[in-house]
Amino acid sequence: MIIHVTQVKVVGPFSLEVAFDDGARKRVNLRRELYGPIFEPLRDPDYFARVYLDPDSRTITWPNGADFAPDFLYQLEAEPAATAAMA
Repeated sequence: MIIHVTQVKVVGPFSLEVAFDDGARKRVNLRRELYGPIFEPLRDPDYFARVYLDPDSRTITWPNGADFAPDFLYQLEAEPAATAAMA
């Protein structure tokens, strides 16, 4: 099954709540994943907060084109607040 992101919400400087099309929801922290030139701007919490759901790729992305594959996000270990509902 190919997984896609259906919702994203910023919940901390480098943390997101992400919902997937299979009904799963989790809170993930991406701080450790922000390496390399494309992710450099995302180290700024204000820029990180500009994340949005791309309707074509059906994953999270940023204005500079940085993104994470839905499968990667799905497999990341959830933060302790992972069961929090998304508004």
